[in-house]
Amino acid sequence: MQYPVNLKQTEEGYTVWCPSLPGCASQGTTKEEALENIQDAIQSYLEVAQELSQGIESCYVEVNLSHA
Repeated sequence: MQYPVNLKQTEEGYTVWCPSLPGCASQGTTKEEALENIQDAIQSYLEVAQELSQGIESCYVEVNLSHA
């Protein structure tokens, strides 16, 4: 599965985060290191989310964004 990530160069290297997974972020000295680190962070995030959602009912709702 692929997730879009945002990457920003900083004085210390690179910060990277996944907007679709709130709080899922990482960093690295190089762009390549930051991207590798966010892969690990996403994997860990999804594993924890799966554990926390066991035994919980999930549903989908539809939201209409059109203006009246």
